[in-house]
Amino acid sequence: MNEKAKELKSKTRYEFSDLCDIMMLLRSKDGCPWDKEQTHESIRSNFIEETYEAVEAIDKNDMKLLREELGDVMLQIVFHAEMERERGVFDINDVIDDICKKLVLRHPHVFGDVVADTSEEVLSNWDAIKAQEKERKTISDKLRSVPAPLPALMRADKLGRISRKAGFDFTSVDDAFDKIGEEAAEVKRALSSGDTSAITDEIGDLLLAVVNTARLAGVESERALNLACEKYIRRFEVLESELAKRGLTPEELTQAELDAEWDEAKKKCAVNVDEIHKK
Repeated sequence: MNEKAKELKSKTRYEFSDLCDIMMLLRSKDGCPWDKEQTHESIRSNFIEETYEAVEAIDKNDMKLLREELGDVMLQIVFHAEMERERGVFDINDVIDDICKKLVLRHPHVFGDVVADTSEEVLSNWDAIKAQEKERKTISDKLRSVPAPLPALMRADKLGRISRKAGFDFTSVDDAFDKIGEEAAEVKRALSSGDTSAITDEIGDLLLAVVNTARLAGVESERALNLACEKYIRRFEVLESELAKRGLTPEELTQAELDAEWDEAKKKCAVNVDEIHKK
């Protein structure tokens, strides 16, 4: 153990600079073989996973877990910054400098003379300043700026919000809902054709229509689908538990019998979606 490692190990409370020093040590020649081998690409999925775990802690209103998960997210940030420090491109202080400058620039109502009395005015100013910074001159530029790696439902929702600001949107949630029926009919025709490419295309259009309907109804489609997934799991747990009491498993039942059991499980498992993430 070198002197730096001894110094860090002896601390009873750590600060942000210590995290940076630990990561630097882990990546050094005397550090950890695994940490030294990592690249931006190799830990890309870790960043996504840690972010979603932090989101889950928020959904559960679990502040102890959130504290832990925010640390894991911060580790990912420091990890990526350390890789670039080694290359002489930038370091964590450059990252902090950039975000501080961005916050000052995009809050002219706090750090300048601009007046913004409502959240809507703040967001409008933010978007305008961001567009100017990124030189996004057209609506297409703004649409293209929505990150492709976003979950598809979130990406579709953002595209719809940008389009709405440009005056290109459904006139009402009812009009958006009617589009679902049109797209569903297109999916049915594609299914009858057996053309996988056409089916994929039409299902994508159907999903987009559903997202637009959710957006205009004031619902986050990503959250709605996650809630539906949780309901499905809970109801399946009830179904499987009830079958187990009779010495049965789902695999032993016919489709008709499973459908009947599912209907019973739904009756026994009334789910309050507002309470799902609090469990």
